[in-house]
Amino acid sequence: MAARAAEIFIDEHAKRPGRDTVMTVISRAFFIGISLAFLAALLFAPLATVVAMALEKGYRAYLNSFSDPDTGAAIRLTLMTASIVVPLNTLFGLAAAWAIAKFEFRGKSFLLPLIDLPIAVSPVISGLIYVLLFGMQGWFGLWLQEHDISIIFAVPGIVLATMFVTFPYVARELIPLMQQLGNDEEEAAITLGAGGLMTFFHVTLPKIRWGLLYGVILCNARAMGEFGAVSVVSGHVRGVTTTMPLHIEILYQEYNFVGAFAVASLLTLLAVVTLVIKTLVEWRTGYKRK
Repeated sequence: MAARAAEIFIDEHAKRPGRDTVMTVISRAFFIGISLAFLAALLFAPLATVVAMALEKGYRAYLNSFSDPDTGAAIRLTLMTASIVVPLNTLFGLAAAWAIAKFEFRGKSFLLPLIDLPIAVSPVISGLIYVLLFGMQGWFGLWLQEHDISIIFAVPGIVLATMFVTFPYVARELIPLMQQLGNDEEEAAITLGAGGLMTFFHVTLPKIRWGLLYGVILCNARAMGEFGAVSVVSGHVRGVTTTMPLHIEILYQEYNFVGAFAVASLLTLLAVVTLVIKTLVEWRTGYKRK
C-alpha cells in the first residue's frame, strides 16, 4: 500500500505544472542564449570597440589624448555640472517626495505628471525650451543682454538643461518608497515631542537612505552622459561649453578617432563605476527599484 501511494505521488509530481521537462530546459536555454546574444551585440561589442579604438595607437597616444587642454576643460565642465546638478536635484527630490507621500493638498495629482515630464519630453526639446526663454530672441533675452548676463551658450545654460532632464530621478525613486513606508513612525515621533527636522533626520532619512542613494546614482549617471539638451544650449564653444559627450562628437568629426574614443572610454569607465556602485547598493541592502 505504501509503495503504491509513493508511486502515485511520484506520478502526480511528474505531471505537476511548472516541473522541468526536456522542452522547458531547451526553451529556457534558448531564451537565455537570445538574451546573451542581444547583450553582446548591443552592449559588450560597442564597449569592446571603444576600448580597442582608444588603444589603437598604443598607450602613449591614449594618455596623450588627455593632455589636450580642450579635453581637460570638457572633463572639468562635466564634473562641475554634475557636482552642481546632483545636490540640487537631491534636495528637490527629497522635498517633492516628502510633500507627495506625507501630505494631501490641491494639485497633488497634477504634480506627479509634471515630475515625469522630462522623461517624456525629448532632451532636444528640453534644450530648445531654454533657448526660447533665455536666447537672444527669447522672452528674457533682451533683459539678460542689457544686464550682461549669459545663460545660453554659457555654463549656466548647461547646468539648467542638465538639471531639467535629471530632476525626476531622485523624486521618482523616493515617492513610491515613502508611500510604501507610511507615516506611522513619523506620527509617533511627533507625538513624543520631536520636531520636524528631528523627525526627518532621525526617523525618515534612515529608512529611505538606500533609496536616496540609488536615485542619486542614477541622477549622476544621466548628468554626466547628457547630450541632447546640452548640445542645444551649449553653442559648442570648444574648451568653454563642451562637456565630455559634446567633446567626443567634435573629436570624432575631426577624424581624431583615438582622442574621441579615449574620452569615450573615460566616460564609459565612469558609467561602469556607477553601475558597480548601484549593484553593490542592491547587494548590500537588498534594495531593488520598485
